[in-house]
Amino acid sequence: MSQANVIFNNSTLIYKLKQLLMNASDCILDIYHLSNLDITIKSDNSPVTKADIAAHTLLFNGLSSLTPTIPVISEEDNESLSISRFHSTYWLIDPLDGTKEFISRNGEFTVNVALIENNKPSLGFVCVPTQKILYWGGANYGSFKSIENLNKSKVICASYPQNPVRVVASRNHLNQATIDFIKTLGRTKLIKAGSSLKFLTIAEGKADYYPRFAPTSEWDTAAAHAILEGAGGKVNKVDGSNLSYGKLNILNPSFIARGRELIDNQVKVRQI
Repeated sequence: MSQANVIFNNSTLIYKLKQLLMNASDCILDIYHLSNLDITIKSDNSPVTKADIAAHTLLFNGLSSLTPTIPVISEEDNESLSISRFHSTYWLIDPLDGTKEFISRNGEFTVNVALIENNKPSLGFVCVPTQKILYWGGANYGSFKSIENLNKSKVICASYPQNPVRVVASRNHLNQATIDFIKTLGRTKLIKAGSSLKFLTIAEGKADYYPRFAPTSEWDTAAAHAILEGAGGKVNKVDGSNLSYGKLNILNPSFIARGRELIDNQVKVRQI
């Protein structure tokens, strides 16, 4: 039995995992409202704040306690990056996805936790701190949404495409390649969002496509990828093959996330 099945069928553990994400969200919000976010720049030129580090510590310790046999890879722990070379099952976390959104205080940041099994995200948990909303699910389990009360969840479903086609794109990385792809879809409505909220917008049936032709890392996408698949959507590389995890290079290739349309009739575009 897969670890995802074990976890999904253990309602007590599921609740504790959801509570862990909410606790991390509360920790982030405590710092979000401070005047000094203590911003530093990492070697890859991306910003990091004390909220990233605090949420990392809470999630890393919490997951290690709740599931001691499953190792944890975190964006904020460089030493953990080699784990995927030696383990087929592990947690992959982004303690604060959307640090730029956090710094600009637009509210569009998330806490992402994914279970990776055999190069696929089998379960995902995403919390939106400013909205007290938690999403969770996976391809074999369906996907769900809880608002404030973790004991109550509702099913979420991706929709069939609308006219105009609703395209969700990054606030900070809307490059020419993305614009060129959007033009191939005909009449469109553009929705801008930050962090993993772009996937979740599709998972809730509020958008049809999320094309990404700018750099992302595996921890940016894994949790919401699982949730989107649980809601009936799909995430593929531009050649139509599945977006996979556990690569030697943590960076993702270009990809297209979509709702219920085109699961069998894949869109293929030129590799940018």
